[in-house]
Amino acid sequence: MNLSYRCLPRRTVVAATMISLLCLSAAVQAQLKDPDAEPWQESAVTPPVNFSTDALQPFEVSQRAELSYGIDPKTLAVGEDGVVRYVMVARSSSGALNVLFQGVRCATAEVKTYGRWNNNASSWNTNSKEEWQPLSFSGSTRPAMMLARAGVCDGRTINGNPQKILHTIKYGRPDVR
Repeated sequence: MNLSYRCLPRRTVVAATMISLLCLSAAVQAQLKDPDAEPWQESAVTPPVNFSTDALQPFEVSQRAELSYGIDPKTLAVGEDGVVRYVMVARSSSGALNVLFQGVRCATAEVKTYGRWNNNASSWNTNSKEEWQPLSFSGSTRPAMMLARAGVCDGRTINGNPQKILHTIKYGRPDVR
């Protein structure tokens, strides 16, 4: 059976071409990964002993958000393992606080909550079984996603050292044309 491309609808040809390119792209990506590379290993993490809610670097999560968000600049750190860690504070209009110690992996677009501040006990509640979660524009990872986009990450890479990250969050990204 001799099937000519002229007989097929244009959409079918375009779809088949796109599927072929996607398969080829996946094969090339698999070959580019270094098979001898060490698997990623997360560094040991302990929550910061001190943090402050007085001088937070704010960032916007949503224009309609009922909470205001910020990170404590003194807790912002870029780990050797490629994780940017920080203390994030969500404050309600009544002054109630929700304080989280989190890390963002730009390379995989994930966030992990290492601890939640218990104001009554003045200590961190940690969960060693906490898993990495995909960053998302909806749900509980939205604040971390918006922080990553505001200046923690530059695509799938870290946006530099803590000073550069804070500068980008505060002043925005330079307008490159």
